[in-house]
Parts: sequence; structure tokens; C-alpha cells
Amino acid sequence: MTEALRQAWPLPSDPRPIVFVGSGGIVRNAHLPAYQRIGLPVAGCFDVDGAVAEQLASDFGLARSFASLAEAAAVDGAVFDVAVPADQILPVLGGLPDGAPVLIQKPMGRDLPEARAILRLCRQKQLVAAINHQLRFSPNVLALTDALERGLLGDPIDLELRVVTHTPWENWRFVVGIPRMEILYHSIHYLDLVRSLFGEPPTVKCLAEPLRSMPSYSDVRSSILLRFENGMRASLYTFHAHRGGDRVAASEFRLETTKGAAVVRMGGNLDYPKGLPDTLALLVDGEWQDVEMRGSWFTEAFEGPMSNLQRFVAREDDELRTSVEDVAHTMALVEACYLSSREPGTPVPPVE
Repeated sequence: MTEALRQAWPLPSDPRPIVFVGSGGIVRNAHLPAYQRIGLPVAGCFDVDGAVAEQLASDFGLARSFASLAEAAAVDGAVFDVAVPADQILPVLGGLPDGAPVLIQKPMGRDLPEARAILRLCRQKQLVAAINHQLRFSPNVLALTDALERGLLGDPIDLELRVVTHTPWENWRFVVGIPRMEILYHSIHYLDLVRSLFGEPPTVKCLAEPLRSMPSYSDVRSSILLRFENGMRASLYTFHAHRGGDRVAASEFRLETTKGAAVVRMGGNLDYPKGLPDTLALLVDGEWQDVEMRGSWFTEAFEGPMSNLQRFVAREDDELRTSVEDVAHTMALVEACYLSSREPGTPVPPVE
């Protein structure tokens, strides 16, 4: 039974040409390899640094690089893949044609007010807009989702997520000195995944903190506790300054259910950027089964958001899974985490 679990999103039957706005590392290392693997056409790329766009086009055999956003936006019938830092999303969206399909790199702005502004602009311009929360489309997550929807595991009871690794934040220059980092750019993936699997948590408790050993960055470790009205609980723990190597490093979540359990490894966080394979183990009918994976979060998961967007535009999918309307709620959850982290803890009462 587990061999037949869904691990890939269906492809669009008549894909539109893709235009990249932003031509940096995430496009080079994830978007383009995924799109070329599944045969999605790419019309070209634009970047504020023209040399970066030209090099990307040359390295991947793209038809052209564009000299301006206006030139890129003029491509007829295009789907726009916007891969820029959060503070650049609003001006880029303003330069795209009304009604255009657009996939926007997460996060959906730097905070909830900016997410609201992005949502308003997408509505105003009638953009068919999705956010690239690709972890939902990772092969092991799709398989787990399929198992839950089939009832193989029963109802979810408790989730524990643990990431203990060394993350080279220096690879992303734009995160230096920003007031919100770890939750906004990393744990947001897990918050979005928890929402997609279990619904909206009404409350959250959070502690997000810096480290003296990483003075250039704000929050680099977090503890998040989510409670749901049906009794489901999710506990998320991240620590990005691990120095002990592979022996105790971790990147996984464990789900307990009424009929079984699941263990999901997100290997991309381990030995980054090389990464280890993703895995999925399911406890079904009292026996553990290892599900053979067709790929990992990096890069197979990046096939899904663009395929879903293109199929939604073509009316082949009836739901845009990571629409701005949906992901605005992920941004609200991120905001709640940071607000919670500002609050002082409960004082320990005196013994006498």
C-alpha cells in the first residue's frame, strides 16, 4: 500500500513560458533544475544585477536575459517566478501585468503588515498569485499527506519537529542585521506545513533568540508550541549553531496518530548545501514501513508549486494550494510567534 503513495504533483498539460524575476542562488540551485527536469519552458530571466541574469541564462541555455523588469513583464502569456528578497516583492508585483499568474518566493513580506499589503495589491491587480512554500510538495510530505487522507494512520495527535544543525547563514547576505530571521526565513516552512496538515492553531507560545556566537544575526534558534482546538499539539525546536557534526545532528519530525505514527527526515538541512536524502517511515497496522522516495525537498519539491499554479490557471487543478489568500495565515502565525517571544515568561513563585 505505501509503495503507491503520491509523491509528485501532476504536470500541466500545456505549460506556459516561465519568466524569472530574480536570478540568484535559489533559482540556480532549485527552481531551474526542477523545471528543466520536468520539461517546463523558461522564456528568460531578469535581475537588478544584469550580469547575474546573463550568467544564469548562459549557464542554463535560456533564450535570453532581460534588461529591465518592464521588458521581462512584456512576455506574452508568461507565468512569473518572482525570487527576490521579501522587501522587493511589492515593487516587483507592481511592475507585472494585471491578471498575471505569479509564483512568489517566501516569505510573503517581512512582517504581517507587509503581507497584508501584498495581499491587497494582488487583489487589486487580480494576480493569480501563489507563494513558493514548496515543503508542502516534498515527496515525503506528499506521501505522508496521502497516507493521512486515506486514513492509513488515523487521526493526528502530536507532532514533534527538531532541527539541530549548522546553517551557513553567511551564504545569504541579505539576512545580516535584519530584525527577524530564523522563524521568518526558516521555521516558516514548518509553520506553513503544520497549517496545511492540521489546520489553524488558535494560540501559540514561542521563544526566538539570538546567540552571542552569531552577533550579525537576530533570532537563530526557536522553540514554538502550537495547540489546536481538537487537542492536536505541535512542538517545533530549531538550533542552527550545532558544532558536533553528524552524530547528534537532527532534521526530522515525528507524528503520533490514533492508529500509528510517522517519521519524516528533511535531509537538506543536514550537511548543507550537499544534504542527505529525505526519508519517510510509517507505522501502519503495527509494522514500520520505509517508503522509497523519488526525491527530496531539494529539488523535487520545487516542481509542485509551479505545476499547481500552471494547472490552476489552465483549470486542471481546482485549488491553488499556496495562494496568497492561504499563506497570509502563515504570515499571521509567524507574527504571533514573534509577538509571543516578546512576552516575559511566567515568574517562578517563591517556595516560601
